[in-house]
Amino acid sequence: MKVMAQMAMVMNLDKCIGCHTCSVTCKQTWTNRSGTEYVWFNNVETRPGQGYPRTYEDQEKWRGGWVRDKKGRLRLRDGGRLHKLTRIFSNPKMPSIDDYYEPWTYDYENLTNAPLGDNIPVAQPRSLISGKPMKVEWSANWDDNLGGSTEIVPNDPILKKINDEVKLQLEETFMFYLPRICEHCLNPSCVASCPSGAIYKRAEDGIVLVDQDQCRGWRMCVSGCPYKKMYFNHKTGKAEKCTFCYPRIEVGLPTVCAETCVGRLRYIGLVLYDVDRVLEAASVENEQDLYEAQRQVLLDPNDPEVIAAAHAEGISDEWIAAAQRSPIYSLINVYKVALPLHPEYRTMPMVWYVPPLSPVVDAVSRDGHDGEDLGNLFGALESLRIPIQYLAELFTAGDTAVVEGVLRRLAAMRSYMRDINLGRDTQPHIPQAVGMTEEQIYEMYRLLALAKYDERYVIPTAYAAEGHQLEETATECSLSFEGGPGMYESGPFGESSGGPVPVAVETFHALKQRQTTEGMAANESHPSRVNLLNWDGKGVPTGMFPGGHRHEEEHS
Repeated sequence: MKVMAQMAMVMNLDKCIGCHTCSVTCKQTWTNRSGTEYVWFNNVETRPGQGYPRTYEDQEKWRGGWVRDKKGRLRLRDGGRLHKLTRIFSNPKMPSIDDYYEPWTYDYENLTNAPLGDNIPVAQPRSLISGKPMKVEWSANWDDNLGGSTEIVPNDPILKKINDEVKLQLEETFMFYLPRICEHCLNPSCVASCPSGAIYKRAEDGIVLVDQDQCRGWRMCVSGCPYKKMYFNHKTGKAEKCTFCYPRIEVGLPTVCAETCVGRLRYIGLVLYDVDRVLEAASVENEQDLYEAQRQVLLDPNDPEVIAAAHAEGISDEWIAAAQRSPIYSLINVYKVALPLHPEYRTMPMVWYVPPLSPVVDAVSRDGHDGEDLGNLFGALESLRIPIQYLAELFTAGDTAVVEGVLRRLAAMRSYMRDINLGRDTQPHIPQAVGMTEEQIYEMYRLLALAKYDERYVIPTAYAAEGHQLEETATECSLSFEGGPGMYESGPFGESSGGPVPVAVETFHALKQRQTTEGMAANESHPSRVNLLNWDGKGVPTGMFPGGHRHEEEHS
């Protein structure tokens, strides 16, 4: 047993309201620059729908992920090295800009510069790539809220696995939102697909990154990723992807998408796993066994044998304690309500989802019944086979029994807690009906409904000893090349390689310190430059105001 640590995320889909705040804040942080106009490291899809890029789940077309050959070995669906070599300069199995969308802006200048006339000037859309006028026909969120569903929804690759009768009923019964980021897989096919070895999985926390200096722009990673979360920057000629906001993770802060999530549906934590069992789990013969196989790869952080093996691999006590408090392991292996996205791709994804119970509750309530009654909910789960079948195609390779078990546990939690909230006696038979104790039901409710910030985000820091000094620091980011999100004059990677420029890291430990203390983060022992754009008004640095100490005291 070789123990390794992995940062992971769980999203509770019952809480997602489709506001896209996570997408916008991620966009502003990482891809708000030239060459990445069409790139969305985080996007929120309406299901049923085609997704982004269009029909990315159709692996017969896009050839992403892994397949198991007749000898039981894993092979890239897109072909091995020799096959890739034959088309290294022309890759036909990659989405075009039309499968994403041609990014645009509006010609606002025409509104102010148009000559006087009888007609009101308009701001016509112009392509951000060519600069020419264009007709807007698609975007990253074109099918939001089932918009245009009569034309768009039938092309959903998941729906094509279901018969026509189900399609019609499905559109009438439910809709839900599916936020997506890079899965940071345990068995990433993008890493195996890269001819230049530019993509790597960090040993300390499992985050998958792209070395911008090594990347040669072959774009095989775009084809190899079944989730299509690898993007090509047409300006720099490099591949880019979600970084799991690792500069924030390293100092114990959650990702930007999780930090700004309005519904508080995201959970981030550390899990321990046995790296020696990853290949075996990803190679099981029956696709419907992949969920259980991946679940077994995750190790119990409270097991003395696992703790000893973790120590042997150099994992610190702080990280082991974080794994023990992790909401991720609890949701996956204790309460068993979180499921992986498309385990049949055999990449062992580490972004999991709590499937939505709302479609079932809404359907029961719409018919005039009590949507919180356990009997009604259990009966609805047995009769509403359509949403369970759709969810199973997303999360369990079509195994409806697993999804039904998750929904039954969520329904039991809802019914059990209603009695408590109404001041009535609890009904012990409710948790027993789903194989749980009353304490487990209540703890699961606390985690899913009432968890505080520190309970949702259990992130061990990489720089605990030096965290108080991080007022301003030099950061090296995998996207901090010229024009990257750090906006360095010359970044540490790429053609304009140079020394990183010190930048203010306002979201790191210094911010936490300023929010909880009366004095300044910068002092005599830890001096720092003062930036008036981010000064919080706490304390006055020496020399900030003329007139010496008397003047400083007046303004403190």
